[in-house]
Amino acid sequence: MGVFCYKTMQMDDSPETSELLTFAATAEARSISKAARTLGVPRPTVSRRLARLEEKLGVRLLRRTTRTMALTDAGEVLYARARVVLAAVRDAVASVQMSDDVVRGLVRVSVPLMAAPGVGRLVSSFLAQHPAERLEIHATTRHVDLLAEGFDVAIRASADLPPGVIARNLVRSRRIAVASPTYLQRVGAPTKTADLSKHTCLSGFARGEHPATEWPLLRGGAVHVEPTLMTNDVELLRAAALAGRGVALLPLLLVCGDLESGSLVAVLPERIGTEVHVAVFYAERELLPPAVRAFVNAAILWARDEPMFTRQLPSKDGQGWQAPHGPKPPKKRPSRARRP
Repeated sequence: MGVFCYKTMQMDDSPETSELLTFAATAEARSISKAARTLGVPRPTVSRRLARLEEKLGVRLLRRTTRTMALTDAGEVLYARARVVLAAVRDAVASVQMSDDVVRGLVRVSVPLMAAPGVGRLVSSFLAQHPAERLEIHATTRHVDLLAEGFDVAIRASADLPPGVIARNLVRSRRIAVASPTYLQRVGAPTKTADLSKHTCLSGFARGEHPATEWPLLRGGAVHVEPTLMTNDVELLRAAALAGRGVALLPLLLVCGDLESGSLVAVLPERIGTEVHVAVFYAERELLPPAVRAFVNAAILWARDEPMFTRQLPSKDGQGWQAPHGPKPPKKRPSRARRP
C-alpha cells in the first residue's frame, strides 16, 4: 500500500472546498450576487472566499468591471478542473449516504430545447420516486462537454461519443426536409438535390454551435445549401416552414404531427436526411453515483412510454417515413416473370 506524502502540499496554502465551490458558482453565474443567492451565503462571504483563493494561487481568476464579469485564462483552466474535483467530492459523499437505501445527491443534466416539455414528465416522475434527490436541468441546443463542464448526464441526438463517455440509446428516428404545401405550390417541388439551389432553405446549427450549410444525404455525402434563415431554435425553423418561408431540415419527431395533418410535406425524403439516435450520455466512472445511475435508468424507462417517442409516425409509400423504434420497411422489388 502506497503512502501519500502530505509534505508535498502545504495545506495552509491549498484551496478549500468551499473556495472552489464558491469560485465555480461565481464562474457559472457571472455575478457575485447571484452566486451568493445560489450558495445561500452573504455576498461579502463570496467576495472574501474569492479574494482568498486568488491570493493563495497568486493569479487573477476573474476579470471584473462595473457591469460585467469574465474568467481570465487562468480562471478558465481552474474552472474546468474544479468542476471535476467538486464532482469527485460529491460522489464521495454520495457513496457513503447509501446505508438507508435512499438515493441522495445533485444531478446536473443537459437536455435539448425541443425535448423540454417531455423532460418535464421525466423530472416529475423521478422526483416523486426520489424525494431526497436534487436535479439541475439545463435546456440548450449546445452539445455540452460532460467532463469539462461538470455535467452528470446529457440527453441529446448525436452520433459523437467522446472519450470517457457512455451512451444508452433511447430512440432512433430521422431528420427530414419539409416544406408547406403553399410554398411548394408557389415555387414548385424540387425533384433532385441540385434543385435546392433554387429554393429558400431554412437551416439549423451543426451541433448547436454554428450554422449548417451542408444537409446530409441518406446514401452518404451532403448537399450544399445557402440558407436564408439560420437558427439553433428548431421550433423557430418549424414555424417558418409552416408559414411557407422555405424548406427546412427538422427532426421527424418534431414534425410528425404536421406531416399527419398535411401542414407540412416531405421534400426529397428518399434522398435528403439522416438517421439520428437520441441517447442518454453520462461519464464513464469506476463508481457511478447512485443518484446518476437512478436518473439514467429513469430516462430509459421514460423513453419507452414518452408520447413524443412512442407515437406512430405517418407512413406513405415512397415517402421514407418510419416509426421511431422500428427499422425501415424493406423496399418492394418488381417481380420478374419466369422464363419457360
